[in-house]
Amino acid sequence: MSDSGAIPGELLAIRQRIDDIDRGIVELLRERFALTHEVGLLKASRELNALDARREEEKLNALAALSEANELDPNLVRDLFRRIMDEVVRNHERLRADSRETEL
Repeated sequence: MSDSGAIPGELLAIRQRIDDIDRGIVELLRERFALTHEVGLLKASRELNALDARREEEKLNALAALSEANELDPNLVRDLFRRIMDEVVRNHERLRADSRETEL
């Protein structure tokens, strides 16, 4: 590729597709966090632990297997979802703390 400054149309089209996928990923994350918020409310109302370690490990193992089946690095996917799940647990802990304060 030359340094003429002109970006090939093919590259721009691919970048646009990447941008569209990124927007979709963010929208799916928003939807996922909305659902996990509902889970957090249920856990808080029933005084269940924010963390379900067995569920998380099962989920991470399933995602690793799915990653391998789709020729993705399972460690990358595991790390991404570990970060997502850590945030979910923090949110659940906040909801539980808020529900306890409301009870007082």
